Amino acid sequence: MKKVGEAPQEELATGERSTRNRVARSVLDHGPSTVSELAERLGLTQAAVRRHLDALATDGIVEARERRVYGARTRGRPAKVFALTDCGRDAFDQSYDKLAVDALHWIGEQGGGDEAIAAFARARIAAQAGAYREAVEAADPEERTRALAKALSADGYAATARSAPDPQQGEQLCQHHCPVAHAAERFPQLCEAETEFFAELLGTHVQRLATIAHGDGVCTTFIPKGAQAATPAPRSARTAHTSETSKTSAKKTSPHTHNASASTAGRNPA
Repeated sequence: MKKVGEAPQEELATGERSTRNRVARSVLDHGPSTVSELAERLGLTQAAVRRHLDALATDGIVEARERRVYGARTRGRPAKVFALTDCGRDAFDQSYDKLAVDALHWIGEQGGGDEAIAAFARARIAAQAGAYREAVEAADPEERTRALAKALSADGYAATARSAPDPQQGEQLCQHHCPVAHAAERFPQLCEAETEFFAELLGTHVQRLATIAHGDGVCTTFIPKGAQAATPAPRSARTAHTSETSKTSAKKTSPHTHNASASTAGRNPA
């Protein structure tokens, strides 16, 4: 008999498209979901979805929680959604997270401290920047956030773009999966460097509302209206922008601050 917290590695990691795997994968790709959303997405009955969710919860793969509300709350109890647990994420493709954590510890302990880790995080993003930059610069201005989401999905982030609760304010870039979530939990510089890069790439400030590394179901970045029409900064100015934003990368900013070049990772205000 399986114990709570033991991931069915064979079922979730071998690529077999069992129904239970489809349910777990849908939660991974789309973020915390209600029973009705999963049923519609997968073409299943709600009763079947509940049966598979019960089994996944028993195995410690998913857990029920109240849906986070962005903006003003409406009357009534928030809908119950099912989100992947840390164990559930481990069952997919985070097998190298421990190696990453050990390596970052080593970098910090060799005398470089937090600054060395931040430099590594920025270098890691820079090494991946080419494909993201090409995708964004090739897209029409109003499609740049979606182009970035598509490029991130190709790297395993299961990203989507959607309108903010008030569409007049902007868009939200949602990353439903983070391949390095465990490392980012210990080393927030990874999230901070990514947020800086999004700001530089889109030519505007962005606001990180939530991160998987801090316990949220989805990494959510707010991109204000008008950013899609902005012209990306010339390459000569990009280094200066990144240098300036990196000076504040270690400082925690309020999730409501909209005048920073790039806000640091933190919990979404619920």
